[in-house]
Amino acid sequence: MPTCARVYRNCSRVSDCVGFYKRRNVSECRNVAPEFHFLSIGRMPKAKVIPLPVPAPPAETKNRILDAAEKLFMEHGYEATSLRAITTAAEVNLAAVNYHFGSKEELFEAVLTRRLDPMNQQRLELLTRFEGEAAPKPLGCDRILTALLIPALKLARDPKRGGSNFLRLLGRAYADPAPFIRQFLSEQYAVMIGRFKAAFSRALPNMPSKELSWRLHFIMGALSYTLAGTDALKLIAELNPHETTNDELLLRRLGPFLLAGLTAPLPDLRAVTRELEDEPAPRRH
Repeated sequence: MPTCARVYRNCSRVSDCVGFYKRRNVSECRNVAPEFHFLSIGRMPKAKVIPLPVPAPPAETKNRILDAAEKLFMEHGYEATSLRAITTAAEVNLAAVNYHFGSKEELFEAVLTRRLDPMNQQRLELLTRFEGEAAPKPLGCDRILTALLIPALKLARDPKRGGSNFLRLLGRAYADPAPFIRQFLSEQYAVMIGRFKAAFSRALPNMPSKELSWRLHFIMGALSYTLAGTDALKLIAELNPHETTNDELLLRRLGPFLLAGLTAPLPDLRAVTRELEDEPAPRRH
């Protein structure tokens, strides 16, 4: 029996088919819709494949969260930035944040660590190189400050590493009153600060250790305040609109100021101590 008659034995027009005993392929029959031609060859057509959405790799998701958090923390600060805002900006759910970081505090620390670790490592490598070039003499304070500032300048020029946005976030982090941020920065900078303090101690052998610690504290404070983009900078921007948005120019202006403060004569604190001792004790009501 011809194929068409076997498959379509109930077809009312089979007997009218011209060449009924010659047609072996349903596709030749004008009475059969094209979508049923596969029946004549005995196999099903290929199913249409509907692609399912492919989940992003874990590393990509993690970086997207970090990028979104970095931008929002810089714009609004730690306290004013919610996890909901971060997940919305990163186009992820809260479970992804919890999986990769655990909490908002840990996410903030990860945002800082991602940029700080490479920058501090560059500072240490640069300081080691400068000391090797100056040996056997101690490295001068200007070169030590250069080793401290150049990695920050490079980061400011590199948007792929956070650029000026991260430096401003770092400035905000220094000024943030949250105890965990201060503790984290203290631990994060401990090795680097200790290394630079040792270099400054060799460059300034007559500087008492306590006084040097204060001056390094002032240096880091001035650096963070400058990078934070505070209201004071907005006032200066009215006179120098191009300079206050250029972190490279700001840091180059800051360098000589820091050097002058670092190498200034020791203050005479004895008079201040006597004045404090001579002040009457506050009355108790």
